Amino acid sequence: MDSALKKYCSKDYWKNLLISFSKTLCTKKFWREFIVINIGIAIGAIAVYYFLMPSKLIIGTISGLSIVLNTLFGGSADTFSYWVMGINAVLLIMAFLLIGNEFGVKTVYTAMILGPLTQLCDRIYPYTNFTHEIIKNPDPAIVEKLKAGLEVKDANGNPYLLNRAGEVLEQVKDSVMSGGLGMGDVWFDLVCFVFLLSACQAILFRINASSGGLDILAKIINKYLHFDIGMSVSIGGALICCTAFLINDFRMVVIGLIGTWINGVVVNYFTATMDLRKRVCIITTEYEKLRSYIVKDLLRGCSLYRVEGGYSRDEYVEIQALLTQEEFANVLAYMRDNKIKAFTTAGNCSEVYGQWVKHRKRNGKLEIELDD
Repeated sequence: MDSALKKYCSKDYWKNLLISFSKTLCTKKFWREFIVINIGIAIGAIAVYYFLMPSKLIIGTISGLSIVLNTLFGGSADTFSYWVMGINAVLLIMAFLLIGNEFGVKTVYTAMILGPLTQLCDRIYPYTNFTHEIIKNPDPAIVEKLKAGLEVKDANGNPYLLNRAGEVLEQVKDSVMSGGLGMGDVWFDLVCFVFLLSACQAILFRINASSGGLDILAKIINKYLHFDIGMSVSIGGALICCTAFLINDFRMVVIGLIGTWINGVVVNYFTATMDLRKRVCIITTEYEKLRSYIVKDLLRGCSLYRVEGGYSRDEYVEIQALLTQEEFANVLAYMRDNKIKAFTTAGNCSEVYGQWVKHRKRNGKLEIELDD
């Protein structure tokens, strides 16, 4: 830890970092990832504002912990964003020290804009538009109490709200829309939030970034304890969920724990699906045609193994290659068109380490990018 601190205090370190960053700004990869990061974090902000905050579910995220603290200290949508940024500041230091500069820089950006994006949602279309209606000619005493920051409830025990225009809002009675966008059903809110949050996390994890907070903790667990990323999210999230006992009843906490577990499962599914590749094994006597097609046309590497049939004792060559879904379909089409007799097996592979070449076609030209 001391050596790491000395490194970050060095002038040469920051000078080299600035030079490296200026070079990065000139690459297509930077701007492509910048767009992806903004899309991912926008999905996360929508999930938090329209499903997590109205339902007061405490899922295992820093946003959930921020809701607990924001509620305990009587905050608003604005102060919620300050809690998010404050907690993230501590975890961001851990991101730089324990994970790396690239992850740290990207996460700093996402952590900085998550709070403001929730505020933007509040200003563009407040969730109270779905859950409350404006009271015409409200009791002046209620208005004064709300302006003083006091809580006032209606006959059904639901608190009145005061919007930015100073109008008194009452929760819609006998309406299907009484819990966020969740139609009064906390499970609907849970499913929608977890689905959107998991999509956000998977998008960001894929480009070595995160939404900050718990995702940093999950990434640390993933890197040093070698749990998969979904399990890491669930472990850290369960700890956060326990803080919900301070503001929620037992039932809501249990629902939050279930949501945290589902969050980890869905994150694993999304990350595996996004990076899914095929490990293909083809046994044939016409291996030279296939080898040439894979290497020259698909621009992929392959390995050749001499094998012997257990029943016929005939000699064959087995070709093994790692392909994308589209490339695997092309190989099958090539064998069919050229009437190549072969025994083919294929399995899904979601994690690839080492040198994997990414192919992209732009304006009819093939671009190759090495993914270390």
